[in-house]
Amino acid sequence: MPSYDYRCPANGQVVEVKHAMSEKLTTWAQVCQLAGLDLGDTPADSAVEKLITGGQLVSSGALKNPEPPSCGRGGCGGGLCDF
Repeated sequence: MPSYDYRCPANGQVVEVKHAMSEKLTTWAQVCQLAGLDLGDTPADSAVEKLITGGQLVSSGALKNPEPPSCGRGGCGGGLCDF
């Protein structure tokens, strides 16, 4: 399951939670429930913002075929690649 970072403008906190890609979190209460956090003094209906993150890096050693595609070895003609 992917993880996402959410920021609450009401309290300035950034929280990382895991949920399905199809799920949309819009309130502090939803984020706290998934993260197992107490609401604290922040109202449950406070809006949250989903932050854009850099994603996860995967090392080539973790792949079944660690060889780069032909374009990664200079094999694409004219700089075009169908990868």
